[in-house]
Amino acid sequence: MTKKFTGIILYAMATDPRIDAYIAKARPFAQPILKRIRAAVHAGCPDVTETVKWSMPAFEYKGPLVGMAAFKAHCALGFWKASLMKTLPTTIATDAMGEFGRLESLDDTPSQAQLTRMVREAVALNEAGVKVRRVTRAKPALKTPADMLAAITKNKKAHAAYEAFSPSCKREYIEWITEARTGETRARRLATAVEWIAEGKQRNWKYLPGTKK
Repeated sequence: MTKKFTGIILYAMATDPRIDAYIAKARPFAQPILKRIRAAVHAGCPDVTETVKWSMPAFEYKGPLVGMAAFKAHCALGFWKASLMKTLPTTIATDAMGEFGRLESLDDTPSQAQLTRMVREAVALNEAGVKVRRVTRAKPALKTPADMLAAITKNKKAHAAYEAFSPSCKREYIEWITEARTGETRARRLATAVEWIAEGKQRNWKYLPGTKK
């Protein structure tokens, strides 16, 4: 059974009191926007689970589904698998987080019916187990500082081990050395680094599983 209230269709919902509190504390302009989004999520996915992530309301169903947030002068809405969805706006906004830009009033916000269709598509993607391809960009290789390279080269074991290290292992040592704030600290770290490298140890070897401290 449904009923209409200020243009929002309300459903019997399993709600999280933290989201109730979040909406109640939001600014007056934001409350009807958040309520419309929330109602649409439940309309499109009756079995949705409400939660809070990164201090913002989030909704899950067989994985992350959608999230919303309220700021000083606008609200934001984002779908987890937006890049795969066909019911979202064709022009992706860039002036706010999410795919809808700055939602400053109900007029800026898609209707509950539109939002419900989007939610249903997001639900279908999760039910089908479709994954979003996340592209991770490798960090560029760092050049070994001259004093560090000279110290390592003087130790045959350290030099051989260092040359065999992966770029990420080298980066950890380079960053550790170059982040030293004083010459004394840098010299001390460099001596320790040569010792550890000669033993084939990674920079954070103490924290590796199975390592005896």
